[in-house]
Amino acid sequence: MFGLLRRKPEALLGIDISSASVKLLALNRDGGTFRVEAYGVEPLPQHAMVDRNISDVGAVGEAIRRLVARARPASRRAAVAVAGSSVITRSLELEAGLSDEQMEAQIASEADQYIPYPLEEVALDFQVRGPLERNAAWCEVLLAACRRESVETRQEALELADLNATVVDIEPQVVERMIGYLRPSLGVLPEHAVIAVVDIGATVTTLTVLAGDRPVHTREQVFGGRLLTEEIQRHYGMPPEAAELAKLTPETLPHDYLPEVLEPFLDLAVQQVMRALQFFFSSSRHDRVDLVLLAGGSAPLPGLAERVEAALGTRTAVVNPFTGMTVAPHLDAAALTRAAPGLLLACGLSMRSTRA
Repeated sequence: MFGLLRRKPEALLGIDISSASVKLLALNRDGGTFRVEAYGVEPLPQHAMVDRNISDVGAVGEAIRRLVARARPASRRAAVAVAGSSVITRSLELEAGLSDEQMEAQIASEADQYIPYPLEEVALDFQVRGPLERNAAWCEVLLAACRRESVETRQEALELADLNATVVDIEPQVVERMIGYLRPSLGVLPEHAVIAVVDIGATVTTLTVLAGDRPVHTREQVFGGRLLTEEIQRHYGMPPEAAELAKLTPETLPHDYLPEVLEPFLDLAVQQVMRALQFFFSSSRHDRVDLVLLAGGSAPLPGLAERVEAALGTRTAVVNPFTGMTVAPHLDAAALTRAAPGLLLACGLSMRSTRA
């Protein structure tokens, strides 16, 4: 039953299986800093993922196999994540002196109070978050549960690529880990800052809000960079592969690209960010955020961060998960920098093996 969240000591590959691609990242320690050893991105067939779940295990496994063959990472142990929308989390209070085995037994005996599914259909785990402020003899424990199918399909896909799914994590907790690492580089923030991470993927945009460095809200919206790719296709009569490449190299497109294609997409993206944050404000006790970080493949689009900042009146930046890290000599550092915002989750998954 227990198989999520807790740290394993082995070096891990971060494998981010998103709605449109698979991303791989491998980190190692280089003295007191991290070093990026391998990375890569491999597109997925259009219907391989449905509603953030794997619908074609064979297609996803083959994409991972191609990615591993190209990136040639040293480790065969991997960490993957399930979407926050597929996971039920509860904060529990347990005695601080219990062993892991004792906590497992107590949680298992009480799990049906918190989980609305038959327990035999559920993957379940917990993470001790620390002592309670009001009583150090008790601790806060994060309970997480999702359907076994969500975990098992990811394990099967990795096995097809001859990888071992050593860890199955949860996306908001991966974001928490990355923001914890990046926190010193984010500038002056209040002690209990509220940070919004907006990950704009190919077809899904995910908002994760952290308050006091803990995830307090996550929400997914159907919107992503594929809309821009499709508009480039339509506007210039390009095939999909050429349109995707042109999106990454806008200097190759005609002069009307900026006013006719890019700017309308940027306006729509800003509307989506504002809508997601407004939902957060209306459903929580918070009425502001202190920082917005943009992630995902569309985050570096020219002008997007500036437009979001102007619309919200809140400092906005494009996230770089590799801040303070070195890059292995055989890798193209410039290409890695361009890909960085889309590798946030993959980096956080790999970081799990190198941080306590």
